[in-house]
Amino acid sequence: MTAPLTVTHLARQFRLSRTTLLYYDRIGVLRPSARSRAGYRLYSPADVERLREICRLRRAGVSMRAIERVLGSPRTLEAVLRERLDDLRTEIEALRGQQRFILGVLRTDAIHAEVGVMNKQRWSALLRSAGFTESDMRRWHGDFERNAPEDHQRFLEFLCIPDDEIAAIRARARLSRPGAPGRLTPPAQSRGRSGSSASRPP
Repeated sequence: MTAPLTVTHLARQFRLSRTTLLYYDRIGVLRPSARSRAGYRLYSPADVERLREICRLRRAGVSMRAIERVLGSPRTLEAVLRERLDDLRTEIEALRGQQRFILGVLRTDAIHAEVGVMNKQRWSALLRSAGFTESDMRRWHGDFERNAPEDHQRFLEFLCIPDDEIAAIRARARLSRPGAPGRLTPPAQSRGRSGSSASRPP
């Protein structure tokens, strides 16, 4: 039978502070199963597994309140993780917005390369290397705008394009003619043609 662990030994095993375990005890998410004659907390193997689950959820950024829900009813795990995923999407979008603002102010290719983001120039160069001409790209944006305007907006924001330029790209896209249904690549006869400079809108 595995001997119970004291708070010090349990903290050391999980690389946590004693203060953290005492906090978990105080809020009720991890209470020791027993105490020694001297009054020291003793944690059973079941307590250890419970702490392992708590640490796993904390690594995902799940709040202690949500962790209490999961521990009280394991069936809520999927719902809690979906909520966390939604929170992460919101946080990422907010961070991307801040990044776009800063990059828009700096407006230098060197900074974009340093940050390591996919920007308009890199995306345009990637499409040209795949054989897209300027006409192909305009049709691509037109189809994107007609079929999924909100996704098109988010994609252009992802490329860190300033808001005024995004508005211009979308306006041109709405005026373009529809491309061939279901076509994801440029026609064979257009591949290999040279496009104009990568500084133009994607």
